[in-house]
Amino acid sequence: MQAGALRDGALPPVEEVRPGVWTLAVPFRSGVPDATLVYVIEGTDGTVTLLDPGWSAADDLTALREGLAATGRSLDEVGLVVVTHLHADHLGAAAAVRRATGARVAMHRADVDALRHEGADAAANDADIASWGLPGHLRAGVVAAWGSGRRIGLGRTTEPYADLLLDDGDALPIAGRDIRTLHTPGHTAGHSCFVDEGDGLLFTGDHVLPRINSGIGLGGRTSTNPLGDYLASLRRLDRYADLEVCPGHEYRFRDVVTRARTLARHREERSRHVAAALDTLHEPTLFEVATRVPFSGGIESMTGFLLASALTQTAYHAALLGRAGEVRPA
Repeated sequence: MQAGALRDGALPPVEEVRPGVWTLAVPFRSGVPDATLVYVIEGTDGTVTLLDPGWSAADDLTALREGLAATGRSLDEVGLVVVTHLHADHLGAAAAVRRATGARVAMHRADVDALRHEGADAAANDADIASWGLPGHLRAGVVAAWGSGRRIGLGRTTEPYADLLLDDGDALPIAGRDIRTLHTPGHTAGHSCFVDEGDGLLFTGDHVLPRINSGIGLGGRTSTNPLGDYLASLRRLDRYADLEVCPGHEYRFRDVVTRARTLARHREERSRHVAAALDTLHEPTLFEVATRVPFSGGIESMTGFLLASALTQTAYHAALLGRAGEVRPA
């Protein structure tokens, strides 16, 4: 039903995925034709957990309230909010749910750190942007979207970002269920999937989606290469081939291993294009390298956030190839 709804341009209906586990869709804020898939998990003590509660504009929880009502539950029964990563289409409603219900919020500690440092990280990005060799008319938009004007949490939450800091392997405190944290950095430093082997479910957030190639390094500055982290995280999914995938967007699907390998091949192809550009160009800027990479629509069509993301991903590829030193700072 979810795939059919996506094809028809409609929100997917509320569905019971397993006994006591439902999925419902919360639309993005106005102007974005998409939705976050929220998972409602019932504990044996009657308490409800929300996994990725979606957007919330001005603390408006109408979509969540209506979706929960369709499952026979209410917002007042929510005791825990679990977040796969820090982006506002996943984390955005968490603070509003906490204020409305007193529920605890759980998220990987690396993404909590990223939110705390987002201002300093965004300002530090200005120096990177100045070195990319951008055409002059594009610089202001990139600085606003990626540099000192950037807000990765989009202002949707305030401290404390999480009451429960998660690490790899941690069990979620849901009565009667064994759902484990699987740290899968790459999309963000703290991105986590959640494994429910008892019910045969793998909640993947934005790490693995059925059709979309998720962006890399979209959660603040890191000490490691987000692309390398992402590829390693994809390989961690090999042992979960038999689980049904419950992603953060689009629709549920099977065979996460095949999908993960497709995503890895896409990144490997990008690396080949970056390598070819470096082989051909003499002391290129990062922007010049990126013009040789077949991004959808071409790098010349991009502005703002999309352009900055494409350029940083080009830099990650060059670094993973061991060839970052061949890119000339502008």
